Parts: sequence; structure tokens; C-alpha cells
Amino acid sequence: IGMSHSVNTASIEAFKHSMVTSGSIMVPCPWFPEIADYAKQHPDLDLGLHLTLTSEWKYLRWRPVAPPDKVPGLLDEQGFMWKSERQTAMKATPQEIEAELRAQIDRALAFGIKPTHLDTHMGTLYTRKDFFEVYAKLGKEYGLPIMAMRATPESIELAKKDGSPITAEILTKLEQDGYPLLDYLVTGVSGRTFAERKKAYHDLLRNLKPGVTMLIVHLGMDNDELKATTGSWQQRHADFLSFTDPETKKLMDELNIKTTTWRELGKLANWKKSAK
Repeated sequence: IGMSHSVNTASIEAFKHSMVTSGSIMVPCPWFPEIADYAKQHPDLDLGLHLTLTSEWKYLRWRPVAPPDKVPGLLDEQGFMWKSERQTAMKATPQEIEAELRAQIDRALAFGIKPTHLDTHMGTLYTRKDFFEVYAKLGKEYGLPIMAMRATPESIELAKKDGSPITAEILTKLEQDGYPLLDYLVTGVSGRTFAERKKAYHDLLRNLKPGVTMLIVHLGMDNDELKATTGSWQQRHADFLSFTDPETKKLMDELNIKTTTWRELGKLANWKKSAK
């Protein structure tokens, strides 16, 4: 959320239908002030920060929040963030990552947002162990849960598939240190059209396992702004339609699926103090 007016509008509307219960704000993006204002007016909304270290679109680009001279490794030749997480992993230092993440969190706080959690745009904070350590450290420091899974066969397989160096030992240590962790994470489904994606989501809902599953959706309105931004506009609008559709709500009720929020998960945090 915050990337564009289309995304903000779709997300706000979806919240009203009670199936989408949480969202993540991209602080460096151009429409951040709009969603920040809405968040301030609606403090009960569950809104975290989508910590952003890449700028992947062709024309809609953004820059770091931190001063450029503090984070040169985050800048491409045009002064924007790198387009891919791999470029960021190759060019940036953990010190630059920490400076930028602090700048994003502090900017959100300055705008009156009370974030409920931290997660990572394009999984960039999972590309290097030292990046992930910064992520976990800041979550604990600011008292915010981070998007991470328990060390299960599924989470380790997902990490391997994505080429992430985050190991079972690292995730187990997080849990031992009192971080509230997810059981399952679903980052997307197949299909392009509304019918295709709705079916995929309904199949997914029917096959959920016991535990806490985070399902990530990308929402957008069908308009020229979104179409000019991304080639995935159709999928984004299909996600919006899927999770404002009464049939989806009916299915969730029939399956006795209980929705929750990061605010609630955060109450389970029991961070241990670091040894002196």
C-alpha cells in the first residue's frame, strides 16, 4: 500500500469487507502520504510497514528515505533504488540497510502511523543473513513482529526455492527469542483473470492447514493509473474482486476460517533481553 492511488483505494475498500485484515505500507512510495493520513484517521486498522529496498517498475520509481550520501549502495545510476533484490544484495551493506530501514520506520512514526508489524518488499531482507539480522534486530527494538515462519519443512523448502540463506537454525533462534512466527506463508496463486484467481484462492482456502497462515494479496482498481504502472494490473484487480466477493466470505465462514491481525500476533511476543 502507498505505491499508487489505485492500490490505496482498492486496499481501503477491501478492508471494509472484513476478509483482508492487514496491510503493509511502502514508505518511500509517492502515495505514502495518502495512506498515512488514512491510517492516522483509522488507528484501529492493522497496518504495518512493507520495508522497501527495491524499485522494480519501469516508470514508477522511488528513492531511499535516508539521505543519498548515507546509502550509496542502495542507489542505481539514476539515483533510484535497484530494480531487483539481487542487485541490492550485491551492492548494499548491512549498515546502509539499517540506515534506510530506520529512516522508513521513523518517517512512518513521524506521519502518525502506529505500525503493527514489519515485512519485506520482494523478500530483499531474506537475501542475506546480515540483512535478515538487521530486520530482526529492528523488529525487536521497535517492538514490532516481523514476517517470518517457524522452522518447518515448508518454510525451509520455501527458502531453498527462493535461494535464501535463512536456515532452520536462524528461524528456531527467533522463536526461542520470543518472536511470534507464522506457520505458513502464501505469496501468490496462479491465474490472471478474476475467474481464474478466485478459483485458485477458493481452492487454497479449502486446503488450509491448522495454524496461522499469512496469505499475501496485491490489490488494485481497474484504471489507467494501475495499467500504466504494472503489467500485473489484471491480477491485482482480480485479487481485489476476489476478496470483496460475498462468495469468498461465505466460503470462509463455511470453512470456519478465523481471521486475525498482526496486532493480535504481536501480543504473543516475548522478546528476551540480550545478554550484557
